[in-house]
Amino acid sequence: MIAEVVEVVHELPLARQVVWNILIQPENYARLFSGIGGLEQLEQDGSYWRTTFRAGSLAIGIETVEVRLTVGRWYERLELSAPQVGALAAVRLERKFVGYHQVERTTVRVTYLAPGRVHPGLARMSKHAVLAWTRAGLCHVLELGQAAPKSVLINGENVPIRRSADVAGQIIRTGVIAPSRPDRSVRQLAGLAKWRFTLPGGYAAGAALDPDRPALIDDYGSRTFAEIDRRTNALATAMADLGIDGHHSIGLLAHNHTGMVETMVAAGKLGADLVLLNAGLSGSQLEEIAQRERLAALFVDADLEPLVGYLHDGIPRYTTGARRGPADRSTIDDLIALGRSRIPRPAHPGRLLVLTSGTSGAPKCARRPHPKGFGTIAALLSRIPLRIHETMLIPAPLFHTWGLAALQLSTALRATVVLPEEFDAEDCLRLIAEHRVTSLIVVPTMVHRILALPSAVRARYDTSSLRVVASCGAPLPAATVLRFLDAFGDILYNIYGSTEVSWATIAGPEDLRLSPTTAGRPPLGTKVAVLDADARPVPIGAVGRIFVGNHMLFDGYVNSTPPAAADGMLDTGDLGYVDVAGRLFIAGRDDEMIISGGENVFPRPVEEALSFLPYVNDVAVVGVSDSEFGQRLAAFVVKHQDSGLDSAMIQTYIRNRLGRVAVPRDVSFLTELPRGASGKIVKRLLATEQVT
Repeated sequence: MIAEVVEVVHELPLARQVVWNILIQPENYARLFSGIGGLEQLEQDGSYWRTTFRAGSLAIGIETVEVRLTVGRWYERLELSAPQVGALAAVRLERKFVGYHQVERTTVRVTYLAPGRVHPGLARMSKHAVLAWTRAGLCHVLELGQAAPKSVLINGENVPIRRSADVAGQIIRTGVIAPSRPDRSVRQLAGLAKWRFTLPGGYAAGAALDPDRPALIDDYGSRTFAEIDRRTNALATAMADLGIDGHHSIGLLAHNHTGMVETMVAAGKLGADLVLLNAGLSGSQLEEIAQRERLAALFVDADLEPLVGYLHDGIPRYTTGARRGPADRSTIDDLIALGRSRIPRPAHPGRLLVLTSGTSGAPKCARRPHPKGFGTIAALLSRIPLRIHETMLIPAPLFHTWGLAALQLSTALRATVVLPEEFDAEDCLRLIAEHRVTSLIVVPTMVHRILALPSAVRARYDTSSLRVVASCGAPLPAATVLRFLDAFGDILYNIYGSTEVSWATIAGPEDLRLSPTTAGRPPLGTKVAVLDADARPVPIGAVGRIFVGNHMLFDGYVNSTPPAAADGMLDTGDLGYVDVAGRLFIAGRDDEMIISGGENVFPRPVEEALSFLPYVNDVAVVGVSDSEFGQRLAAFVVKHQDSGLDSAMIQTYIRNRLGRVAVPRDVSFLTELPRGASGKIVKRLLATEQVT
């Protein structure tokens, strides 16, 4: 047990003002000192701020502590106090000049009173360990002050031998490759050799190893791996008889169901490119895409027919799903009945073309690469503890990158996938209980809707089988993360990625408990770097542009210039920073940052702060033009009915928590925010240019 009073003296080769400017900012403590996270700012005013930090770990416990900073004498003395637990850290900065050129250095003196009451980890440390912990944090202060290029995270991406060994170990431990009958193993490898690591290859391998295992369950029935392999062979040969081959592109507009998956697999076996059309797009957008991609055929759900009513009649159409379309329209079941059981290997496997979300402009068509062997599977499994032969529920749309990636992964795990055609929060819980689902694949808006259910409704369903809830597509607010962990346990995994880079980082329960806004750490075979304007790494804790490198970077847009690249990595378009523990955090989109009165302001901290307000269901903040400050923020809030919350309350709340520059000039109350199918808020629909 450490003593109640501990003093640390450490000299930094930095000017005193540089050190002061770092220590006066509350966010730097969470970024630069290990075991601290979860910053929630409560009040800020000049030389004083009040905030809460989360400290500790799952192993030793996590505590939330309120910390206040007060300035004793500017540039010389400040105090960090935790009045609720009676702890104090007094910090003094003394400058001196050394050498012929009188270089300024700073001596930092930190006097702790009862540090063990603040941090559960410190309570178990010796005095020497507390000294070492403090000095390590001050060394990161030095690196930030000297702009040391440290914000690069690598998980095996630059070490091929180690990566190969890690991939093999991950695949064997998970059971993706396991001892089986020799004839089945040969058929598994033959399927992968013929169709590679694609959806056709995954289902062919599943048919070889587990032919009678249910592969897909939708609202209308189920299919085994053998049935899907056989039916998609027939569907692919029927498509070929219709004149479709590997030189053509096919459009698919469908909800999640078995017919959608069978169409994707058949197109891959045929060698044709398949454009996954987004059911949330308008008819005119779909018409533009159909013309640009020169679709040879369109497969569409019956209830989505009105969206393609403007397409010219020259595109043959076929009905997917169980519902019948027009009387003269063939269904995929009709085509399967005409097909043959054997299909020759195509010159090349068909590609899947995914539309970007279009939240900041028109959606772009991105060419998705084929998975590169077992490395693709091992990457996700290195951060998400999925297992073979379990049951996976995928309400996330399959036309979105995340839903599609989960489906591809499910074939390698020979998982039984439950596919609801439409998402309903309560029905989702019913399916979990009915099928004893172990993994749930969602987008953030689904997490919100599940939590919005009354606790009595949630209690009706046994969700104890769940081991993994994996969310991707948009940031999850800290308040939502903590509520979900408290309600369902430590099973939440938050994936940060995009159509262009696939995955970048994954945050598991341990990181989310301590730092609920983190995007996590890179999975196996991935490199993440935060770079400055000259493509050089920024220091730990500093904000820069996020670049990602892995073997699943997309193959480019069909109709647009690809993102900028640096050292084999792609620019995500996001700004962020890395903390001392090697976790990535997203500060916001590069195109969302505004300059208000000469200061850089991001909408995301304002959104995070408002998400903690009682009676706020949903919130989005965007930049708008302002004649006085150049730009200001505008907030769009979905509140509880009859809450009494008004604009003045929100503006006062933000002024006290984040300061004047972050106060939204305008606050609008909406019944709901515009969201795309992936769950992202479509901010371009909110951002109207206003000048006052």
